[in-house]
Amino acid sequence: FDRHPCIAIGMLSSLRASFRSAALSSQLFASASTAKTVPVLAARFYSSPAGGELEFGIRYLEGEYEGITVMTMQRPAAKNALGVNMIEQMEEAINTVTNDNNKTRVVILKSAVPRVFCAGADLKERANMTQSEASSFVSRLRRTFTSFEDLPMPTISVIEGAALGGGLELALATDMRVASDSAKIGLPETGLAIIPGAGGTQRLPRIVGVAKAKELIFTARVMHGIQAQEMGIVNYTTPDGAAMDMAIKLALEILPRGPIALKCAKEAISKGSEVDLASGMAIEKACYAQVIPTKDRLEGLQAFREKRKPVYKGE
Repeated sequence: FDRHPCIAIGMLSSLRASFRSAALSSQLFASASTAKTVPVLAARFYSSPAGGELEFGIRYLEGEYEGITVMTMQRPAAKNALGVNMIEQMEEAINTVTNDNNKTRVVILKSAVPRVFCAGADLKERANMTQSEASSFVSRLRRTFTSFEDLPMPTISVIEGAALGGGLELALATDMRVASDSAKIGLPETGLAIIPGAGGTQRLPRIVGVAKAKELIFTARVMHGIQAQEMGIVNYTTPDGAAMDMAIKLALEILPRGPIALKCAKEAISKGSEVDLASGMAIEKACYAQVIPTKDRLEGLQAFREKRKPVYKGE
């Protein structure tokens, strides 16, 4: 399931050995003493209007990483379970990135909680909801994940540890997924006498096919990262602790590309894959028309003639 340019599969074996140090990810999120190695332009965590805990935030990176925005879930006591407070903060972060004047060219979604990406819905919180409240919250969850999916720039999720239920549904809303070898991935909702309700029944079949999606959902099967890669659920797996490194490498490969072109390519692929081929071709034509009048396209031609790297500004 490749939506955007990725590192060739043939490079994976050599990359995996270099990832074992996990040096890059530790530099990105270590203490201020390492900030000079990978400078952070801005870091912001959001609190709910009711003054709840800080559970979701964004970081704008700079230097050679400028253009990468890292979104981080940090609700350790609940293993990043999706509750009302976290969803409110996620919505605000999505809105911020959507309207940051092209500051963000690639989004990486990760967890700050060891051995867990997201454990799914907060069932303890949901147990105190009425049927109406629970239904309303699931609808909100579905809308929020769709908003994440609709971000105009490429998105990558970093799965270290458990991505179960709503946690996997969130990851499925990103364009690419990188997981550790031992990550636990699955949609176990039928074991709780419910079904995936935040897009899992729709996005998973579009990635792995209808028959395989039915098998995984009917059996509530939980897989390791390597199995998920074999099925096409994740793009790459890495040794444990190194998934962030791979995500950064992918993001760095995307950064030099034209941001308007990336937006249009994402739109053409995402919308085109939902319709018949003829309609998809019409969508591609409309998206291609959007890149023709851009300054970036002229810069690309000029750079090619001058045999230099282009400098794209998203104009």
